[in-house]
Amino acid sequence: MANCGIHSLRIIGTKKEDIDIEAVYRLAIHASSIFDSAAFYNTIAEATSDCSFAAGTTRRQGKKRKGTLLLPEELVKIADNTTDSSGKNAKAAIIFGNEQSGLSDDEIESCDFGVTIPSSAEFGSFNLSHAVQIICYELFRASSVVKTNGRESISRDEVKTVVQNILEDLEQVGFFSYRGKEKNEELWNGILTRAALSKEESLLVQKTFDRVASMVTHKELKHASAMYAGTKKETDVL
Repeated sequence: MANCGIHSLRIIGTKKEDIDIEAVYRLAIHASSIFDSAAFYNTIAEATSDCSFAAGTTRRQGKKRKGTLLLPEELVKIADNTTDSSGKNAKAAIIFGNEQSGLSDDEIESCDFGVTIPSSAEFGSFNLSHAVQIICYELFRASSVVKTNGRESISRDEVKTVVQNILEDLEQVGFFSYRGKEKNEELWNGILTRAALSKEESLLVQKTFDRVASMVTHKELKHASAMYAGTKKETDVL
């Protein structure tokens, strides 16, 4: 990480119980400050809530492993185009599993993308340190480009707020009589996180769904009013 100018380390686990601290200092040598400033979390969701997206590294494909996996350079393009209002890169989380088993299906499910490093079929698994170095190197190369587009991408927590707004609008027009709310929540979370929306775009998405819900509701009320007027007229005649 230090070789590539990356200093923000977040660890899922407990410092005293899950980490051999003596080994860390012995192996890190002059980069131990990265570990000293590392933050510890209970889940991937907690650790990445302020990030624009989270990408889980894996060599295995499958239905529960994000289907098509990105290559490191494809992942970097997404991170490279995700910047904050000052033109600097927004926070993006790259998740690595442990040395023995990597990331589980559930852990990959907590990420927005799956990313894989191509390797020989004879020996497909990278050492954790090598995998981290390859991804960090790709990010470092991309970071040398100066950002000028002023795009401020929203965090994963903010994406959840947008999705809740969408779900409320869909629920208002009776959409979930035909589609499952939970599946839609999963769908829109995935789509909008991968899109790396700016704040302006996220507001536009919310306004679009709000407007559609309002139009449908207004149309239904107008139709109900017309039906009532027609019934009243027939009653008057009788």
